Amino acid sequence: MFIYQRLRDCREDRDLTQAQIGDFLGIDQRVYSTYETGKRQIPVHYLIQLASLYKTSLDYLVGLTNNPAPYERK
Repeated sequence: MFIYQRLRDCREDRDLTQAQIGDFLGIDQRVYSTYETGKRQIPVHYLIQLASLYKTSLDYLVGLTNNPAPYERK
């Protein structure tokens, strides 16, 4: 699975718009759209924010695991 598809799926599962995610990240909707479509690589600091918002792990967002549960913090 490509990272941009996972980003879109997570957003849509929560009934959020690209504009809402853009506002959350402090960027324009058009910029966020380029991340979801794979036209630009999403910076890691945005992935960290999105993992927190979606209550999942970075590994899940980037497709390294199919388990959406976040890791336990120690």
